[in-house]
Amino acid sequence: MTDPTSATPEGGSVIHDLGYRPYTGPRLGPAAIARALVVTGFRNAFGLGRSGKSKVLPFVLLGINLMPALVIGGVMVFVGLKRLPIGYAQYASTTQVLLGIFVASQAPVLFSRDLRHGTISLYLARPLPSSTYALARWSSLLGATLVFLLLPILLLYAVALLGELDVTDQTRDAAIAVGLALLLALALTGVAGLVASWSTRRGFAVVATIAVLLIGNGIVTAIQGISQEEGHPRAGEVAGLFSPYSLYRGLMSTWTDTHGPTPPTGTAMQAAYLVVLVALSAACVAALVWRYRRVATA
Repeated sequence: MTDPTSATPEGGSVIHDLGYRPYTGPRLGPAAIARALVVTGFRNAFGLGRSGKSKVLPFVLLGINLMPALVIGGVMVFVGLKRLPIGYAQYASTTQVLLGIFVASQAPVLFSRDLRHGTISLYLARPLPSSTYALARWSSLLGATLVFLLLPILLLYAVALLGELDVTDQTRDAAIAVGLALLLALALTGVAGLVASWSTRRGFAVVATIAVLLIGNGIVTAIQGISQEEGHPRAGEVAGLFSPYSLYRGLMSTWTDTHGPTPPTGTAMQAAYLVVLVALSAACVAALVWRYRRVATA
């Protein structure tokens, strides 16, 4: 190595060997990058790896969401009830406001932030297709939403087994609730992710998502209640096709013993609820992929 203190002729130059070594490890491809994005996105949805205040909202919402299940568990243990006070599938419908706030507040963390700070261009500059980036972020939000939905079901299921309720019945009901939770999570994450992908401002994305999910559900619920009171349930059934929550409630009424306002009647309408919910999820994911292809070519 050249001695940096040695004299150098006027106009000359010195090359210093600083000891840097080139990377000689394995070169991982897009699959490894996508997995890393999914994991870090899932952690970021709960504020892990971020500042302390970023953890407050998601964990407070998660704690409040689990509180009824914990209370039910305590009642089951000390009173010895012979059935759960609330059904597995009905739980998500009861806490839908908390779920909506969680999805609306965390979707911008995964989608809006990269657009606002311009880091999306760094991700797409690597050997990572824009569609893979979009699906990785969507998968992170889906995983976080499923945690929010499935933890209460698992907790209630454990309480039911500890309370020596019928294992076969409880397993069947819990399995149906898990399937419904997956359908609801697919729809909510699709809608929230798509809205957040069009905004660089987190506040706007949160308000817009809440308006689409919660206010839209409130309008549909009002129409269903009025149509039921007026003796026109078919209008309420049709209105139920326009909100992920009402679609969830309609399928819950079809597949479980819990009945909501103006549940879908007839095989055709029941099938329509399922088809619309699945189609909504698929359409949102397709639109999300299209959106990031436009970003990549902009």
